[in-house]
Amino acid sequence: MITKAKFFSLICILFLSSHITAEEIKDSLQLDEIVVTGTRNATDIRHLPMIVSTIQREAITSQHHSNILSSVMQMVPSLFVTERSIMGYGVASGGSGAINLRGLTGATGQLAVLINGQPQYSGIFGHPIADSYQTQITERVEVLRGPASVLYGSNAMGGVINIVTRSMKENGIKTGININGGSYGTLQTEISNQFRKDKFNSTITVSYGRTDNHRKRMGFEQIAGLANIGVQISKSWSLSSDINISHFNASHPGSINQPIYSADQWITRGLTSLAIKNTYTNTSGAINIYSNFGRHKLDDGTTDINKPTEKFFKSKDALTGVSVYQSFVFLTDSRLTLGFDHQHIYGNAYYISKNTGEVLPSNNKQSARSIRRETAGYIDLRHNITDYTTIDVGLRYDYHTISGSEWIPQIGLVIRPTHEAEIKAMISKGFRNPTMKEMYLYPPSNEELKPEKIWNYEISWKHRLKYFSYTTNIFYIDGDNMIQTVERKNINTGKIKNYGIEADASIKLSSSWNINANLSYLHMKYPVIAAPKYKTFFGVRYNHKQFNASANMQYISKLYTSVGTKETLETFCLVDASVGYKIKTSIEIWVKAKNLLNQEYEINLGYPMPGTSFMTGVLISL
Repeated sequence: MITKAKFFSLICILFLSSHITAEEIKDSLQLDEIVVTGTRNATDIRHLPMIVSTIQREAITSQHHSNILSSVMQMVPSLFVTERSIMGYGVASGGSGAINLRGLTGATGQLAVLINGQPQYSGIFGHPIADSYQTQITERVEVLRGPASVLYGSNAMGGVINIVTRSMKENGIKTGININGGSYGTLQTEISNQFRKDKFNSTITVSYGRTDNHRKRMGFEQIAGLANIGVQISKSWSLSSDINISHFNASHPGSINQPIYSADQWITRGLTSLAIKNTYTNTSGAINIYSNFGRHKLDDGTTDINKPTEKFFKSKDALTGVSVYQSFVFLTDSRLTLGFDHQHIYGNAYYISKNTGEVLPSNNKQSARSIRRETAGYIDLRHNITDYTTIDVGLRYDYHTISGSEWIPQIGLVIRPTHEAEIKAMISKGFRNPTMKEMYLYPPSNEELKPEKIWNYEISWKHRLKYFSYTTNIFYIDGDNMIQTVERKNINTGKIKNYGIEADASIKLSSSWNINANLSYLHMKYPVIAAPKYKTFFGVRYNHKQFNASANMQYISKLYTSVGTKETLETFCLVDASVGYKIKTSIEIWVKAKNLLNQEYEINLGYPMPGTSFMTGVLISL
């Protein structure tokens, strides 16, 4: 375990090295960065003690990924997403899309994914569905590293990925068409339309994708759509509404050592929301009503092709909630935010006969408590002690009908020695309520489970210049009561003691050249799957007149694909590249290659990843 002496020594080394680097570069300040994830209202990131990474649409779309997680994973230190194929994450056994941050995983709900601030986890299994997050809907992504439970409650224990959807900023109409295809019979198409007329705006997108992937019985097909409408009712009041639906069909062939036949999945996920916002000189707030829902049907498959399964697993869930907050500026230097959240969490899982369609008897106990409610209130006070110092204190009281009540505090300090730089320190608590699956489904279930809890300590240095910016930070996570399966029963005996170092930088060499790089080191006393010890990314983007190109290198070392007595580690280096050319102002053709080094590696144990693959396509802007 890391000692206090080692911890503070790391802090000293971190800030000393950062200070030396800062002294070598003299330039003027770039525009201040505004974020919404570290607080409920749009805020200058210089005043927040949290570490928030922002990835803009230009950076996300430059790699031509249909799912945003592939791009975001590369650009955020300590963030890693498991994959199994060229396209499609899938779910359940053989699936991937587990989002890991600092050794905490979204696969069990320890990391929250939001769309416009609204939670996106399933009611039964308590984790996000990775295939639901499409690049086409995204304006930018904000990733908050570290607990955000004061604002977002359970599931934000390890951090938050907030997807901010697109909206039209000026009057007019824009239509975009993207058609591309490539290796393994892969096809991706999408069309989007954006419209604004004075106080009214709308965005509509539809996409379709399919692939055979690189192994037999591993096909994937998906259709998704988004509709967003916004109305500026008055100077101070606005109304917006969203609906986002995706459906995919996926198959998985089992591991290479134990093939599976007829393992198929049919998944539908959706989100609807309605938000009323107010913005005045000294106060702003919103009322958000939202509901995300899912319908799932799975055939678990069989190891004997001559003995097909006789039943389907089916489940449906819904997470409906209301979020209310109001933020007040007083005494010029203080901002007080008061908030209230309520969620109605529903889930039902069962088996049906393939032959008759009737519901089959089950030994799970979930149906007796298929409805849960969570109610919380929180307060956050941010005060500028001086022009150079800000303190932030937050407290949440959370009551869950099954897990009971929980107090969640946080405190942070920001020191701005110059307008271009900040020192940030943060102490925060995170928690996660056990899921319906962990308490009621399948033999390991245990109705007596309690919430998981962690304490996170971190300190960082950030420096922003006109053409160069960088961040360095260290963190230490201490948690217990973690849920683990021991002798086929879920119990609260797990522990977590992780510490690490993260750094990222961006350089704008000219109007045409951009460089992004990041690295992270993670030490885990109790290792978990899909959390690499070393992670490095280096990317270059070039844009000049009609021509654009990008090249990325990602190095992953000591990635756990299995832990325990059969511990397995992977190390690999991936190089991707893409080139685009505008034939006309409105038409661009492009080609990209993934895994140019043709690396052989696994992320899910027993599921080898594809070698070098190619895609080409055309972008049309009207």
